[in-house]
Amino acid sequence: MITKSDILDARILIVDDQEIDIRLIEEYLRKAGFRNITKTIDSSQVLELFQKIKPDLLIVDIYMPKVDGFKIIQEIRAQNPSDYLPILVISTEETQEIRFRALEEGAKDYLVKPYNRIEAIKRINNLLETRLLHNQMRDQNYDLEEKVKQRTKELYETQVDVIQRLARAIEYRDSETGMHTLRMSHYAKCLAEKIGLSASECEMLLIASPLHDIGKIGIPDSILKKPGALTSEEWTIMKTHTTIGEELLSGSASQYLNMAKLIAVSHHEKWDGSGYPYGLKGDDIPLLGRICGISDVFDALTSKRPYKESWSFESAFQTIEQEKGCHFDPDLVDYFVKMKPEILEIQNKFKDVPED
Repeated sequence: MITKSDILDARILIVDDQEIDIRLIEEYLRKAGFRNITKTIDSSQVLELFQKIKPDLLIVDIYMPKVDGFKIIQEIRAQNPSDYLPILVISTEETQEIRFRALEEGAKDYLVKPYNRIEAIKRINNLLETRLLHNQMRDQNYDLEEKVKQRTKELYETQVDVIQRLARAIEYRDSETGMHTLRMSHYAKCLAEKIGLSASECEMLLIASPLHDIGKIGIPDSILKKPGALTSEEWTIMKTHTTIGEELLSGSASQYLNMAKLIAVSHHEKWDGSGYPYGLKGDDIPLLGRICGISDVFDALTSKRPYKESWSFESAFQTIEQEKGCHFDPDLVDYFVKMKPEILEIQNKFKDVPED
């Protein structure tokens, strides 16, 4: 709500090359109770004064030496394109052409000298009330936007927190360290960046990919933690972790969980169609699944497991290249091999913690 006091406290800038005219309008304003009045007869100072005092109302003459009123209005509007600034033109010129031009340039009202004191004050009050209401609405909208941003940030952080906790739950069941999911997700993000996915897609992939094996929650410990080779029956059960993951992550409105679902069900598909669960082939395999598939296999090869020792950096890369066009998308293999410096940096950053 705008009060009378708010209006009287508004900042007013008067520009006129005739000192007597400035004194007259200033006297009217003072008598009406206005307190913050700045004036100048030098139109070349207006832009500097405007930036300094940031007036709520500009009262300006049209014809002045140095810089005329039209030029002042144009420059102020150019510097403040999104702001609502009342500009009141007071001039001896009363032709419609000049009046219309002033309004087209950005003036909000026009008075012809000599003007009626009461009418002038009423118009100034109306202009200032509109200005202050505009500012009030702008500030309220800004506050609402900030609240929406904060709420969006909180929702994002909540989603990320849930995903990270789910990923940790998988690690506890699978006897893997959290470093695996960190390395694998960073490999995937790096590969996505190399092939030209957008920054937002790459960031989503970093967040969603740690859930690629969430379906292992549904695999019995006797199979999941078995130190030796699995029987054919056990392997059939193990492969269902992809469809279990798909089911667990289905039906969510979260874009992160939907991406995670896609990755969970497709990261074990193979380029030649020999993968699981659906035997997809080539480009029918979702791109994100192909990206995470190669990232997951590489980290599995270079990591120690209960049933195997870790492979060397170069041996793992040789295997990835040997599986080009069979297990992995050929183009992705080419990009992945070029990532050796980045992969080494990720491995050094997220090393497994040695067991006691």
